Amino acid sequence: MSSWATAHAPPSIGNVAVGFDVLGQAVDGPGDRVTVRRAEGGAVRITAIRGVVTALPLEADQNTAGRALKALLATAQPGFGLDVEIHKGIPLGSGMGGSAASAVAALVAANAVLPKALPLTVLYELAKEGEAAASGSRHGDNVAPMLLGGVTIAPETGAPVSVPVPASLWCAVVHPHFVLETRRAREALRGSYALHDFVRQSEHLALVLTGLFTNDLDLIRRGLTDILIEPRRAALIPGFPGVKAAALATGALGASISGAGPSVFAWADGRAAAERAGAAMAEAFRAAGQAADVLVSPVAGPAAKVEACGA
Repeated sequence: MSSWATAHAPPSIGNVAVGFDVLGQAVDGPGDRVTVRRAEGGAVRITAIRGVVTALPLEADQNTAGRALKALLATAQPGFGLDVEIHKGIPLGSGMGGSAASAVAALVAANAVLPKALPLTVLYELAKEGEAAASGSRHGDNVAPMLLGGVTIAPETGAPVSVPVPASLWCAVVHPHFVLETRRAREALRGSYALHDFVRQSEHLALVLTGLFTNDLDLIRRGLTDILIEPRRAALIPGFPGVKAAALATGALGASISGAGPSVFAWADGRAAAERAGAAMAEAFRAAGQAADVLVSPVAGPAAKVEACGA
């Protein structure tokens, strides 16, 4: 049994346009790294936070990694506490799963130092508890793809489900340099919705999932449009209509808001097509006065993993 471990959790795209709080995708890119060490007592102690974000609470109850680890200790009861170091690679309020990544990396690392590792279903529930520290909601569309990789269905109860992804599918994620807090983005969703919009969104989700399972990019193109959530959040992202239009003009299969935003993603047929979409979206953001970074990844992105451990 190791006494310490370091794990990495990748960025993610929550919702994937058509599956609000249900569908998610892992992205191959800079993520969060968390090191945990067995410690005397039974407490979780966050000893350092480094990286692109440092102004985060050290109190375990208020930190996504800390809350997830407290829940892990309560579940596993290993007879020791955990000292935690967090290195943030994902900006908070970026729409790339920054809060979830710390929780998932912490849990994967801690699982490697437990006398008996916990199963995926339990880790999934613990990760949702950590996510709630930041967003106020136990949604799993970011933590599920981080735990499994690729595209996943994140159910309210039970284990997350992997969805097959055509090998040719790539994505571009463009992150403008401003913060959009998840709680604010969720506040924009208040109000009533037309039943017809739910029906259309269900149709789009069905088309995307069927296209993924059958390797049919035409079905994915038909379905990858968010008519339920995107219209209510678009105004929170300066230049969004032009950014989305720029991606579609390059031939992208679809484009929408990544998670709660402000990042915007596009799916494309092949890496070169994803790179063109990413470049066009970044240029559209610049035209709207927003500097932006571009991340290009297979849609079948990696899962969180232990990178190092020792006695």
